[in-house]
Formats: sequence, structure tokens, C-alpha cells
Amino acid sequence: MKVLVIGGGGREHTLVWKIAQSPEVKKIFCAPGNAGIARQAECLPLAADDVPSLTAWAAKEKIDLTVVGPEAPLTLGVVDAFEARGLMIFGPSQRAAEIEGSKAFAKELMNRYGIPSGKYRTFEDHGTAVRYVKETGAPVVVKADGLAAGKGVILCPTINEALEALNLIMVKKAFGAAGRKVVVEEMLSGEEASFLAFTDGETVLPLPTSQDHKPIFDHDQGPNTGGMGAYSPAPVVNEELHREIMEKIMVPTVRGMAEMGIKYRGVLYAGLMIQDGKARVLEFNARMGDPETQPLLMRMKSDLIPVIMATLEGRLSGQQVEWDARPTVCVVMTSGGYPGPYEKGKVISGLEEAERVPGTVVFHAGTALKQGQVVTNGGRVLGITSLGKSLREAIGLAYEAAGKISWEGAFYRKDIGRKALPRGKEK
Repeated sequence: MKVLVIGGGGREHTLVWKIAQSPEVKKIFCAPGNAGIARQAECLPLAADDVPSLTAWAAKEKIDLTVVGPEAPLTLGVVDAFEARGLMIFGPSQRAAEIEGSKAFAKELMNRYGIPSGKYRTFEDHGTAVRYVKETGAPVVVKADGLAAGKGVILCPTINEALEALNLIMVKKAFGAAGRKVVVEEMLSGEEASFLAFTDGETVLPLPTSQDHKPIFDHDQGPNTGGMGAYSPAPVVNEELHREIMEKIMVPTVRGMAEMGIKYRGVLYAGLMIQDGKARVLEFNARMGDPETQPLLMRMKSDLIPVIMATLEGRLSGQQVEWDARPTVCVVMTSGGYPGPYEKGKVISGLEEAERVPGTVVFHAGTALKQGQVVTNGGRVLGITSLGKSLREAIGLAYEAAGKISWEGAFYRKDIGRKALPRGKEK
């Protein structure tokens, strides 16, 4: 089997790493890939959002299966384009991907099918949005409707901050076309968790729970990023809550979309806020999370390819997936200045030493090869992911490995996974 993975970040390196373990796979390509991916796959000079070129190349090369990593090609209709050429591709259709591509669409879906979430209003006119915020007060969350690389959600504890956010998105157009429409939503409090599931449009097969760390600084301070680290499992989701999330959120969402004439096939990701043992949806994503994919697929003992094929062929109900019970932690290392402006091309040292730490894999995200050296090529550069007998051990191994890696301006949070340690024993 010849497989193409679309994307070039940490999630895609993890997918390539996992797919390469399948005896069914003979050759892997990745577009565009990165320096780490290049060790296991042939990287192509094709952008992840260049749908016509990707489709033409896959048809010419007779690719057996394509796996889509990021959200942009999904919302641009890469799945529809491939299927129109008779090519097998894993991911939701363009209409189904709107659950991530438009926050207004997602909120309307949740409202229609009684899926628990925060109260909201959608606006296309800046003045109307300003009047609404002044009338209703704060705290609120202001969200650009479209894709903004995980940075278009602004938490606003005060009215002034909400007005600044509206100005940034709708007037200054900081996120471009993504900000033509905004959602102003009640600010939910509690603890966040990520809940991912495979679905063929009927059966919903959950992955283990995980938790992302969005803000740039320790103790969840500072602006949001694409994700500074993750761990799995997330103890905040117990068995009873897991069952409730499936019954009240995941299954109704897939069924609701089917009722709307949209068959959702691929991975459905719900970003949840947990409070008092109840879950409400913050957002939906139409693909695997980054950096949640790193700890999740490290824990997956089963072959990923049969699960993907069962999802595509509508026979997911018979699938059994085996997971490693041990916890896993991913620490993301970033370029200095991220999520703001940052420099590229910094030489990275210590990668081999880090990979010698037991139970650890260094997944590349924003990296490139330059004159035989691995250099930084993005905001999020590496995802140091470790499996341990306990969460505390996994955290220790990940930070031991991260400590061996360096480049000018390298930065990472020092508290990934701490909130999952037993209360009172976090020191």
C-alpha cells in the first residue's frame, strides 16, 4: 500500500510514525513534510492547501490511501476532490468540515440538536457586535468565525478587552477572511479536555481522553497558541462523564449532521469544558488535534491502517482498538516570540541525545533541513513525547529529553501535565 499524508507539522510526523509501523504499508509520502518526517517518508514540494496539485499527483502516482492532517485542506474540499477522482482519502468532506471551518455553523448545529455549549450570538456587523457587548457585559469569548490556526479565540474578562478583540478581528482584520463574521459567546469556566473519536457517519469509536495546554505561559497565562503540550489520559473525564460525553455530545453531533444530509466520516474532535462533573462544548475540530495526536498515537497499540479502512468502508462497528494503559506526555518546544513574530533558521542541537531518553519520541513540527543540519522552520518546532509507568514518570522523561535540546530562543512551558497529578502532590 502506498500512503500519502497531507501536512507538515507534529501531528503529521506522528501519523507518519504510526502508519510506518503497519505491515500493510510499503511506501509513505508526505506533503510537504518536515525534517523529522523525511526520515520515514518521501517529502513532496507540495503545500498542504494546494488541493489541485495534491489531487493530480495522487492520481498520477496511484496512491492507495491519503490521510489528511490539518484543517485547511479539509475546509477547501480536498476529500471531495480526491473522491471525485476515485481516490481513497481519510477525512470529512468539505460540508462536514464546516463544523470547524465555521464557528457559527457549529454553534447553530449544537443549538439545533441540544448539544450542551455556551450561550452565543453571531455578528457580521462591527457596530452591532459592539452594542451587544456593551449591553450584555463581560466576561465573554470573542471568536473569529473561520480558521485562524488556533489563535482566533480571544478570552475577554472585561468589556474593554471584548471591544479590543472585536476591533482586532473585524476592523484590523488580524485573521483576514476568518474574521468577516464573529461569535460572541459566554465564557465557560472549569477544566478543559479533548475528546476525539473515529466515526464512519454512524458508529462513533472514542479514542482515550487527553488534555491540551493552549496558553503560551505556565499556569495557563498569556495568549492562546496552537497548543503547548498535551497528555493522555485526562483524569478529569471519569467513566461516568465519558459515557455522558458519548451520549450527549459525540453521538448526537454525528447523527445530527446525518439528519442534515451531511455524512461525517473521519475523526471528530470536541474541545470540552468540564465543571461540576458536566461537559460543555467549546469547539469542534474536523481532524486530529495537535499536540493531542502525539500522546494518543503513542498509546495506540493496534495498527492504525485497519481502523482508517474500517472508517472509510462504513464497518467501524466491528473494530476493536487496543490502547496502552500507561500515560503519555507531550511537551511542545517553540521558537522565541511565538505566537507572535519569530525567526526561522536556528540550528537545533541535542536531538539524538533526547531520543535516547527511554520511552521518548521527538516529533518534528516546524523543522527543515539546511546544509545537512536540522533548523527551526515554524513557531511550534518540536513535540517531545514520553510514555511512562505513571504520569509523574512520563512528565519527568519528557522534560529530561526537552532539556537536552537547544537552539537560540528555544522556549517551552514547564508545567505540562501538572494539573493531572493528584491534588496536593504537585510540588
